[in-house]
Formats: sequence, structure tokens, C-alpha cells
Amino acid sequence: MSTVLMTGFPGFLGSALLPRVLDRRSGSTMLCVVQDRHLDTARERLAAIEQAHPGIAGRTELVVGDITVPGLGLAADTARDVDEVWHLAAVYDLAVGLEIARKVNVDGTANVIAFCQGLAGLRRLQYVSTCYVSGRYDGEFGEDDLDVGQEFYNHYEATKFEAEKLVRAAMADGLPATIYRPGIVVGDSVTGETQKYDGPYFVAEFLRRQRLPIAVLPAVDETVRTSLVPRDFVSAAMDELSVHEATVGRTYALTDPEPPAAAEVAQIFARHLGKRVVYLPVPLGIVRTALNTVPGLVWALGMPAEVIDYFSTRTSYSTKNTVAELDGTGVDCPPFADYADRLLDFMIAHPDIGSAAMV
Repeated sequence: MSTVLMTGFPGFLGSALLPRVLDRRSGSTMLCVVQDRHLDTARERLAAIEQAHPGIAGRTELVVGDITVPGLGLAADTARDVDEVWHLAAVYDLAVGLEIARKVNVDGTANVIAFCQGLAGLRRLQYVSTCYVSGRYDGEFGEDDLDVGQEFYNHYEATKFEAEKLVRAAMADGLPATIYRPGIVVGDSVTGETQKYDGPYFVAEFLRRQRLPIAVLPAVDETVRTSLVPRDFVSAAMDELSVHEATVGRTYALTDPEPPAAAEVAQIFARHLGKRVVYLPVPLGIVRTALNTVPGLVWALGMPAEVIDYFSTRTSYSTKNTVAELDGTGVDCPPFADYADRLLDFMIAHPDIGSAAMV
């Protein structure tokens, strides 16, 4: 019996991937490593998934574990049939502190690699990185690029960079693995569904909090692009690429090949909200400093200081490997303008969802 092990469930991507992976692997079962404090949420989400996908019901087992400890905290015989590992668990938070970011993103990945190296029948490690291992890179960052001497905006980027270096080193030593680098993952392009409001949602919230029909935003360079990507494309692309033999040992950027300009994102959101945007020529550095120092400003604007960095980035991302490998599969990234309204409609209809990361 083939068993797929997944970390990161019941997180945003894990919840979307689980039914896809099991549906494609009809003879496999799924073992989800879940922290004890997330077990109730995992049970509820799994029940909902199985109700929506009855064909995979009864094929998933939730086991308490922790990627930050050796062996993932699992009993020795738990993983005897595991032949594929999906490592999604990470702290997805731009404001995360260094200690927790390193413990989860770096040490956790090291433990997953060691776990994989101990599996006699491992076919592949499917590792989820991020486009933002690029850090402060000026220009096009290729899928085969990693260490180009870049600096980083935050501990999230830096620790995901360190984690990918570990995976690449293990690949060089013979570990069969594929690396996926999503951009900024937003909700489903069809339903708008998401589990967390961050990234461009902060811009939408900032616009919504301005009650007048004219909304003010700091001026953004029109050349700055925003690498947004809907969850359904990311999960479909990873699911498809994960079974191609040619993808072993390679890296794939999962983001919009033609990303919208940051100003365009704001304009699209504003139009759907019935607002007109007026840009103020205020340096973004001053805006960031104000958010960091003025008490209550982050709460009032609905936008954390860390987000400001991504309105001035000069990095773009090549998706050459991804586009070539997905050619003819029917898996394509839709343009942001085609689904942006659905993201906002879902956000307005579900005000109970927050921006906190699952840790």
C-alpha cells in the first residue's frame, strides 16, 4: 500500500491539495502530520473535504506530530509505507520573529529531509518554497536561481531561502525532490474562498476603510509588478507537476506569467468598491516608518508596515519551466483582472476571517 505523507494540513494550500493528490493516486492513502493544537480544526476540515469529495472518504489519517522535532514526532512504524512526502508546513508571516521562523521554516525542513532520507521506498519529496527566496533582487529571478547575493526584507524570506538551500543540497546528494515556488497566494479564482486575508487584501481593506468615494493611496512606481496567484491554480499546478517524471530535480515558479502592476491591483479593487483612487506623492519609506512608530496607525489603516516593502520591489519572476511543463495540460494561471472581484466579494461576505498565520 502506497502512503503519501503531508505536512501543513489543515492549512490553506494543504486543504486544497489533499483531495487532488488522493484523487490522482487512486491506490494511495494520506497521512497528515498535524500539531495537537490544530487537530480539531483538521478533523473539521477533513470532514468537509470528504463530504465534498466522497470518492476519497476514509483514505486520510490524521496523526499528531511536529516538524520541529526529529522524526517529526511520529512513532517508528507510522511511516513504514510512506513513499511520497509533501512538505507544505511553514510560518507564512512577513512579521514573524527570527526564532520561530528559523525553528519552523529551517529546522522543520531539515527534519523533513532527514525523515525522507530514512525512507527506503521514497519516490519523491514535493517541497513548497516561495518566489520570495529572491529577497531584494533587482531584475528577473530565474527558477534555477537561488543564492545570488541578495538581502532580505524579513525573516520569512530569509528562512525560506535557507530552507530551500537545504533541499537543494539534499537533491545534489541524490534525494528525489521537486521544488515549487508560489507567488503571493490569494483566494480561489472561481469562488474567491480563502482562509486568510493578507497581501493584496490589506490594500482592499485600506480602500474599504476610507468612507468617501475618493480613496487616497501613496504613489507607487508603475513599473512595480505584483506576483499574485490564485490558490486553485497553485494546487492544480503542483498536483499536475508532481506526477511528471521530468520534474524530479527541478524548480517551478507558480505565479502569474504576466503579473499585474501594483497600481493596477489597487485600481481594480477600487473600481469594484465604487471608489476613485487619488495618489499622494509620499515616499514609501515615510509610510513604512509611520506605520512602525505611530500608535494605532496599523489598526486604523488595516495595513502592517511589512507590506509596504512589496510596493517598491524591483523583482520579477521567470515562469519558463512552469509554462513549458504545463503546456497542453489545461492548467493555466488566469489573469488577475478575471477573478479580482470574486476575491473582494468573498472578503466582504466573510468578515470573520483574519490575517493571522497558522503557527
